[in-house]
Amino acid sequence: MAFDLSEKRYLKESGLEARISAIVEPVANDLGYSLVRVKITPENGCTLQIMAEDEHGRFTINDCETLSKDLSPVLDVEDPIDREYHLEVSSPGIDRPLVRKRDYERYLGHEAKVELSDMINGRKRFRGTISAVDDEGVTITLPDAPGGTNADHKLRFGDIAEAKLVMTDKLMDMARADQELHPIDDDETETVEYADADNDDDNLPEEKN
Repeated sequence: MAFDLSEKRYLKESGLEARISAIVEPVANDLGYSLVRVKITPENGCTLQIMAEDEHGRFTINDCETLSKDLSPVLDVEDPIDREYHLEVSSPGIDRPLVRKRDYERYLGHEAKVELSDMINGRKRFRGTISAVDDEGVTITLPDAPGGTNADHKLRFGDIAEAKLVMTDKLMDMARADQELHPIDDDETETVEYADADNDDDNLPEEKN
């Protein structure tokens, strides 16, 4: 699958997060990396979390250091955050956010949680299998759909506020196979540069029927 650095991301970002994304993305792209997500959290007072990936969907310690080194002076000049903050650069992780069409295509058949900006079909949150992807959106098949109802829900990319994979044995098997295909040395295991960025802080609550 082609690694298109210009491919659009589909997720909901706050005004400040969107502004920082606009600063970070060209810096990452110039290094051959793709921005996954920018998130501001109250951790350690204020923490700016930046997730990025290489063409294999991963990010090593060296990648984190390279992006952080090039990005820090740009952030110092642009000064988007009006207080002291802690910068964390990380890989997307195994149960990663899904932000581009290619992410859904790569993980076709895997389980995901998706939250929409607005309610559709009586709900905003969906947890199920990624069963189809096209230019307009993704189809999520629910495992617990009541009898007589359609288990398939077509969700438009433009309506998605947030989405991420669910950790499963199948996903772990895929990660192991990917590691064998594109090995990373033990001392290059993908991680953040200065501190652990919590990639599981976005657990989307399941919508109750």
